[in-house]
Amino acid sequence: MTASVLRIANIDRAAIEALLAHYGLNFAHVADGVAIPGSFWGDEEAGIIGNTVYARGDTPVHSLLHEAGHLIVLPPERRAEVHTDATDSVEEEDAVCYLQIVLAGTLPGVGSKRVMADMDAWGYSFRLGSASAWFEHDAANARAWLIARGLLGPGGEPV
Repeated sequence: MTASVLRIANIDRAAIEALLAHYGLNFAHVADGVAIPGSFWGDEEAGIIGNTVYARGDTPVHSLLHEAGHLIVLPPERRAEVHTDATDSVEEEDAVCYLQIVLAGTLPGVGSKRVMADMDAWGYSFRLGSASAWFEHDAANARAWLIARGLLGPGGEPV
């Protein structure tokens, strides 16, 4: 566990619920010490089943945003089929990483810069060495993928 990353317990839960609801998703808070349903990585990592994102207070914010991103990029009819693992597509994974950074900017007390730093601390790997460098200089394909699907506006803002 990387203690320095921002955790769900440290931000406004109502803001998380509102963000997820905007995309037709539900948030299920899991009690401390209980296994998180639908978690691909286990431990404190967020989980997904259908239209629901599961997380505990010790779940990293970046993990919740990443898993929510997997559901957001799927058409609603495909979400119902998801349990734990959403994709094996490189393009979709890149889009999810980009989206989690953008969505972090909409959460009070979080922000894109913080989530990118947390992604680096957690061990995400990018060709340019950091989430920030990737986002700023190497993620045009991910951004275009999201814009083409109506998940970002033409200026890269969340819709």
